[in-house]
Amino acid sequence: MKLHKESKGTITVATILFIIISVLAIYFLEMWSLLIIMPLLVVYSLVFWFFRVPERDILEHRENVIAPVDGKVVMIKEVEEDEFIKGKAIQVSIFMSPLNVHICRYPVSGKVIYKKYHPGKYLVAWHEKSSTENERTTVAVESMTNHKVVFRQIAGYVARRIVFYCNEGDQAKAGHEFGFIKFGSRMDVFLPLDTEIICKIGDITKGGLDVIARMKD
Repeated sequence: MKLHKESKGTITVATILFIIISVLAIYFLEMWSLLIIMPLLVVYSLVFWFFRVPERDILEHRENVIAPVDGKVVMIKEVEEDEFIKGKAIQVSIFMSPLNVHICRYPVSGKVIYKKYHPGKYLVAWHEKSSTENERTTVAVESMTNHKVVFRQIAGYVARRIVFYCNEGDQAKAGHEFGFIKFGSRMDVFLPLDTEIICKIGDITKGGLDVIARMKD
């Protein structure tokens, strides 16, 4: 199983703790140490699972908007996007649980024209105010269909670290990685009002594969 580069620090710490706690449990509890070691081994294994990088066949897209993350569609609504679009847009929000793949992908192909990191709170990720009050990053891409698409990584109550690798001027490719959120959270995508929304609330998405919307060329 291939692991993401963001896993190095977390796995190192988890390994050290696992060894120390296991050794102490064996020394002090002897045969009863399995009551400590077995649950600990499950948690230790989950750390590796969190950072997995699945093999996915990413296709070329022009009008299609691709799911940026693995997760569940929790919101589709018309909103005011005040940071970049400064007007009305359709917001599609996908919630990531700690068990989902945590890679964040470009939802559309085009050119990165804006990026910004915002420090903030750590409200639960499904809270509507988390879009504007939580720690987050905002990226905007001018798509191949000449639309401005904004997407936002949002840290939640558990996810306390978000990273993004893109820079203004980069070429965005739908379905390809641009960042990572540790231990779940949420991604919002803001689309033009005339976008055809294909997904619905409750849908389970696979990042880089599933088409969630289609923009007019």
